[in-house]
Amino acid sequence: MPKKHILSISYDQSLLVTRQLILEQHGYEVSSAFGFAEAMEICSSRHDFDLVLMGHSMPQKDKKALFDALRPNCTAPLLSILRQGDSPIPQANYSVEANDGPDALVEAVRSAFESELSD
Repeated sequence: MPKKHILSISYDQSLLVTRQLILEQHGYEVSSAFGFAEAMEICSSRHDFDLVLMGHSMPQKDKKALFDALRPNCTAPLLSILRQGDSPIPQANYSVEANDGPDALVEAVRSAFESELSD
């Protein structure tokens, strides 16, 4: 079975690198985008992502705008990492609290893929 490919987007470079390392250690292929423009650039050249992951460093309004901009070229489900007290954005298929830690993130990614297989 080929590796699942995740587009990870963040406004914090250190979180982006850490998230990529964690997900790669669990067998996922990860393309990381630092901000809106880089995410758009990556998606314009590659459309085969299995999941789009938006980090908690992105404000909710930016997540919504980015989702709307990506959607025409990328139909992958969206997993939003939430700051404490944030509600999930309506466009998010899945969400996880940032404060729940890396194990919760990996579990949310795994659950998202399992859910997609059963649909």
